[in-house]
Amino acid sequence: MIAVRDDGTRVVARFADGRMLKGTTHDFAPIKTQFHVSESGKVAAQTTRINLAELKAVFFVKTFAGDPGHVADNDVAEARGQGRRVRVTFNDGEVVAGFTMGFSDDKPGFFLIPADAACNNARMFVVRQAVRSIEWVAGPVAAAAGALAASGGRAR
Repeated sequence: MIAVRDDGTRVVARFADGRMLKGTTHDFAPIKTQFHVSESGKVAAQTTRINLAELKAVFFVKTFAGDPGHVADNDVAEARGQGRRVRVTFNDGEVVAGFTMGFSDDKPGFFLIPADAACNNARMFVVRQAVRSIEWVAGPVAAAAGALAASGGRAR
């Protein structure tokens, strides 16, 4: 569930150069080139304009604290969810995996729902120019169908 409150939606903006900004936003949209983040934990929150082109991804988080000890489970092949299964490797080597329903080659990015339901990210917007590779992953049903086809249609 995405944390939407009167003070905005909780996000962590991760920049391609390694910087990070935690805060809330009221105006993120995947078709816009900019949005604003009000920094968290500030009495008089400063609003920062963010250029999408400078980002690696926007993480829509459940909490700002997260769980520093959590080890991500990127086994999207066995995960349950809606959309195409995908494993993304960013230019910095970080790997995320999950499901997307809005991928298009001609868009600047796409939403991804993490395969790891226990992680702190409710969803993320992946910025395409920060991606080294995208791997489409077959799920259990597709793998079973492929094995059935390979056997000439005979179940074993």
